[in-house]
Amino acid sequence: MKFLDQAKIYVRSGNGGNGCISFRREKFIEFGGPNGGDGGRGGDVWVEAVENLNTLIDFRFQQHVAAQNGCHGMGKEMSGAKGEGAVIKVPVGTQIFEEDNKTLICDVDAPGKRFLLLKGGNGGFGNAHFKSATNQAPRQANPGLSGGEKTLWLRLKLIADVGLIGLPNAGKSTLLSRVSAAHPKIADYPFTTLHPQLGMVRTPITDFVIADLPGLIEGAHEGTGLGTRFLGHVERCAVILHILDGTECDCINAYRTIRSELIAYGHGLEDKPEIVALNKSDAIDEGTIIRELKLLEDTSGTKVQIISGVSGEGVQDLLYRLAQIVVEARNSEQTVAEPTESWSP
Repeated sequence: MKFLDQAKIYVRSGNGGNGCISFRREKFIEFGGPNGGDGGRGGDVWVEAVENLNTLIDFRFQQHVAAQNGCHGMGKEMSGAKGEGAVIKVPVGTQIFEEDNKTLICDVDAPGKRFLLLKGGNGGFGNAHFKSATNQAPRQANPGLSGGEKTLWLRLKLIADVGLIGLPNAGKSTLLSRVSAAHPKIADYPFTTLHPQLGMVRTPITDFVIADLPGLIEGAHEGTGLGTRFLGHVERCAVILHILDGTECDCINAYRTIRSELIAYGHGLEDKPEIVALNKSDAIDEGTIIRELKLLEDTSGTKVQIISGVSGEGVQDLLYRLAQIVVEARNSEQTVAEPTESWSP
């Protein structure tokens, strides 16, 4: 399945049915009277987050979503049927924007969460609605109200606990394939990862999801490379795992490049917890590891993990640190979400 994290769609709610002008005419009944029914209400347009989707590829082929119109009223005071609503099913973590692609309408970030995008038009009143002592034979009925229509942008931000970032060919996909059952493309040339890959990691502490993002390069926040398009997926992560290639000549410059891109992108990425890992320890000598480790820890101000995605060296310790941070983030979210009990006598 091709990954698609942005789509443009057109939605329209249903029109209300027209009211009916009708009079009761039956044999042997002396007095008739108005009996025109009301029109049915048009269908609404909803958006709903479902768990079995992880891409917006469906909207590449279905860009128009419309609810049904309400049925017209009929004689014998029969109201028209309500139009069937339209439900747009999207992956968890999808944001809905106005046509300008800037104004946020809603964010369906939980399974089963729904939001009303457009209300259907109300049905018109039939002439039975207007009868009175002074108007015993009304010959008027209201037309149904028109439904609404909008052009919307859907933008998917993956729900992951850990975001893998780094320069191209840093070994992110190799690490993902080792710690999870994911099978990302792995090759010895840059930009082998063209779209985010998700993997489930199981540890004794907790299970969490890792998102492997395409490699970032200098100028990613301005649109260079693939990074600017996928940096948004890191916004929902609890922790950032920054992978550095130990075989590079200048790991310090590589670290500063990625950090500057996160700061330039904004949206709180620079403030997220970060774990720095020096990868490919199996391909460099011990003296180089010690030297690079000291420089990286002085630059980043945090403890740097020494790992190898190929041999598995240091991977378990890294997963243990990640799991601890994920658990702390989940506990803090639950604490904020719990309502405070109000005092009552």
